[in-house]
Amino acid sequence: MTGLLTLWLPILVSAVLVFVVSSVIHMLSPWHKSDYPKLPNEDRVMDALRPLAIPPGDYMMPRPSSREEMRTPQFVEKLKKGPVLMLTVWPGGSMSMGKQLVQWFVYAVVVGCFAGYVAGRALPGGAPFWSVFRFTGVTAFVGYALALWQMSIWYRRSWMTTTKATVDGLIYALLTAATLGWLWPH
Repeated sequence: MTGLLTLWLPILVSAVLVFVVSSVIHMLSPWHKSDYPKLPNEDRVMDALRPLAIPPGDYMMPRPSSREEMRTPQFVEKLKKGPVLMLTVWPGGSMSMGKQLVQWFVYAVVVGCFAGYVAGRALPGGAPFWSVFRFTGVTAFVGYALALWQMSIWYRRSWMTTTKATVDGLIYALLTAATLGWLWPH
């Protein structure tokens, strides 16, 4: 068994590597460019929504107030007529991503902690690289990728977008596994 506190360096290094590689994937490559296409008539849609002053949050439309309402002819007609959508509203203003980048880094540290914890319960100090790689890689992959599939299953997010994010998660998991395997205490 290996204590989690002895893994602080590999966890931190893996988080830094995931942060850097994810930045390269998202900012310098065209890999995710098609994830969110431009809405047709974007200006008209924004002009129509702006006066409604919708507070930031997640919304569904049409949204029944009860299961009984879902069965009414009026609600069924709303669904047929459309549009049917899930909408996330952000506050207006800046597109600054500082807060999200900090949260992403903290998330990478958390995934590294879980990967280190699982491997640390199963393996002693001085464990072989490939044993550490196996335990930490699977755990990190679960943390980075599997929960994303729910968005396509339940919220109809494009499976292509989810597949690309899963490939990203695999890359991040491999980085995490290789780093923990390399820096595993002896």
